[in-house]
Amino acid sequence: MTVGTPAPDTVDLGDPKTFADHDLDEFWRTLRDTAPVYWNPPVDGRRGFWVLSRYDDIMATYRDNVNFTSERGNVLVTLLDGGDAGAGRMLAVTDGHRHHELRKILHRVLSPRVLNEVARTVRGNTRQLIRRAVESGGCDFAEQIASRIPMTTISNLLGVPEQDRDFLLTQTKTALSTDDEDVDEVASEMARNEILMYFMDIVEERRESPGDDVISMLVGSSIDGVPLSDEDVVLNCYSLIIGGDETSRLTMIDCIHTLVTHPEQWRRLKQGEVAVETAVDEVLRWASPTMHFGRSVVHETELHGVRLRPGEIVTLWHASGNRDERAFERPGEFDLGRAPNKHMAFGYGPHFCVGSYLAKVEIFELLMALRDFTTGFEQTDEPLRIRSNFLTGFSTLPVRFWPDHSGLREVD
Repeated sequence: MTVGTPAPDTVDLGDPKTFADHDLDEFWRTLRDTAPVYWNPPVDGRRGFWVLSRYDDIMATYRDNVNFTSERGNVLVTLLDGGDAGAGRMLAVTDGHRHHELRKILHRVLSPRVLNEVARTVRGNTRQLIRRAVESGGCDFAEQIASRIPMTTISNLLGVPEQDRDFLLTQTKTALSTDDEDVDEVASEMARNEILMYFMDIVEERRESPGDDVISMLVGSSIDGVPLSDEDVVLNCYSLIIGGDETSRLTMIDCIHTLVTHPEQWRRLKQGEVAVETAVDEVLRWASPTMHFGRSVVHETELHGVRLRPGEIVTLWHASGNRDERAFERPGEFDLGRAPNKHMAFGYGPHFCVGSYLAKVEIFELLMALRDFTTGFEQTDEPLRIRSNFLTGFSTLPVRFWPDHSGLREVD
């Protein structure tokens, strides 16, 4: 990553290379202080868009489903391409009554009460993976642990056969979080289509032979008496597999990377000086794996004296809001004991992440396993950063673990 901060007028937030090549902390601070509603101009025929960087402005926009809509897309890649094919059918890009009804359907299988058994499975799987890595001395944490926990969890919920999970993991990485410069938007689009076609086959199977998984539940669901179509089910499966894998995986990787460089915070966690539940929220705030979400203006409105007109794109940057000095004390410090911690890693308002509880369970169990089975860890090589203007994080993270023999003996 390039050292130094680029001048604001040279930064193109629509270009994934921007995030791979620059440290943008000072850029975001400059926007928050001097241009909280900033115009990212058109580049190479690509549309321009508004950029919101302050915590309060982002939260207010999330709450406002009158002047802003998700139904023309909710990330730059689709907003700049003219819209999202799943609009009005996929939860993330559906508003109003249909969004409310879809959310109720998914909440039936993703609420804390329903997921108690799933949480126990996450715990067993996580502890097994961490223990194995500790006993072997080290691993590529991204590949051998972080890539396994969320994908296993969401695949179990969806009823995805074990032999298909590596295929789906490869496709989700290509679609949104590759580290390969040669993977362009065409390859990413092909990967998204592969995921959709895969789930179309699964949906057909579940219609003939339903089970007790989420896909079967969706197949049997209806809104206002109208059954969900195959396309409705497939699009929401796509949303669940992307949301259930990518953000948790990247947060876990960032967690290890950050703890390596903050030994005092690791000591506080290891010694039990901070509650693990509290630490989970700081891990999420610090990682902010989803850098932005987007909205389109429906009705003309004004913010900080800037007029936002119908049809214009407005992007809400968690990467900045979660570091806003107006909302967080010492936001540039990683503090596992931070409380309160009203981060926006899961968004806010009507579109608050439906899988937030599950993501917190996965991070909680990771921290517990690290605390119980290791005395510490170190990075053994430089990680590779993904290339994206939507997600942030690393695709590799080679680490070496130092075993805590007392913790390992307790489970023998």
